[in-house]
Amino acid sequence: MSYNGTPIMHAEPSVISQAATTSGQAGALERARRVAEKLRAGTRRIEDERALPPDLLEAMHEARLFRLLLPTSIGGDETDLLTFVQVTETIAAADASAAWCLGQGSGCSMTASFLKPDVAQRLFGPRNAVLAWGAGVQGTATAVDGGYRVSGQWSFASGSRHATMLGAHCKIVEANGQPRLNAAGKQADCTALFPRAKAKVRDVWDVMGLRGTGSDTYEVTDLVVPADETLDREGMDKVVVKSTLFRLPTTIIYAGGFGGVMLGIVRGTLSDLRAIAMTKTQRGASSSMRESQVFQSDLAKMEARFRAARALLHTTVSDVWTDMHAGRALTLDHRINVRLASTHAINEGVDIVAEAYRAAGSNAIFRQLPFEQRLRDAHSVSQQVQGRPTHYMTVGRHLLDLAPDTMMFL
Repeated sequence: MSYNGTPIMHAEPSVISQAATTSGQAGALERARRVAEKLRAGTRRIEDERALPPDLLEAMHEARLFRLLLPTSIGGDETDLLTFVQVTETIAAADASAAWCLGQGSGCSMTASFLKPDVAQRLFGPRNAVLAWGAGVQGTATAVDGGYRVSGQWSFASGSRHATMLGAHCKIVEANGQPRLNAAGKQADCTALFPRAKAKVRDVWDVMGLRGTGSDTYEVTDLVVPADETLDREGMDKVVVKSTLFRLPTTIIYAGGFGGVMLGIVRGTLSDLRAIAMTKTQRGASSSMRESQVFQSDLAKMEARFRAARALLHTTVSDVWTDMHAGRALTLDHRINVRLASTHAINEGVDIVAEAYRAAGSNAIFRQLPFEQRLRDAHSVSQQVQGRPTHYMTVGRHLLDLAPDTMMFL
């Protein structure tokens, strides 16, 4: 079976053993480096096919990259937050779309920690299990015997073309048509999980950058989903797996992961720029780029800005993990610090990539060189919710002892 010319990978019955996972956890970054070489060689195919080609997707599964944030009980790594960020950087330096799919799929996979163990094993146990979902609570889940009848449409489902499952964020309605209210008196919502084959998926992903994410739109109508395959992803008190990783909300996971994607794009761009400078002499210039004092200074400044943004994000997520691993509660300070570090990495990163693109001169405009794709990818990352400049205002309010203007992204 194929979708838009790309084979659909169905869940396989084989499950990775916990012993294999434990032995491989420390090597997650090394596994990512090996896969990155294949992705770098195939980045043009990812771009042109607007999806992860089957062989590259299989390489990522072979390296268990989509299992980084799954519970060890079902063959996951339960990787620490800093390692996860470093892995997304490593993959993004090779191909940003692959890294974006990894970041999104990893955040989605944390829903396994909310499910009963046998359900989590059934859905996420297969070695190629990937969950994708669209943005926002856009659907309705009407209560029926044993579960919910789900209808709705969701967009921006990154990785949906290689996903084995899709998720639907829905407002809950009782059988009599009345909204179900939560403890706060607001309408309750849930996320329903179901096989991708049960949804109607529409190819709408004709975009400037991150073209390989295949972030399509999907819909279902009156799809009955069993209650044990639904969850409240915001209800941290309902988490079944008790470990450091699953005490973290997905907002922090996405902030760290997508900040890492931008850092990887920047690292790759600066490496490419250095390679160009080693041999290029610009037309009319009296010296090569390598020997130009102006370029030497500009390159050093870009490198310093990159390292500063990277250090802030790495230090911040490491500090949060250390506190959580020690049993401390997640605080508003933790959330604010991660939001600041991620927003800064994304906004600083897109500026550095744009500056490096200009420094590369006419070489940058050719498709056979990576500059124009990295520029498009970086700008696309900056347009996603994680990169909103308004997050700086939220952080600034906190620094001035004012209540945050929103908690949605903290």
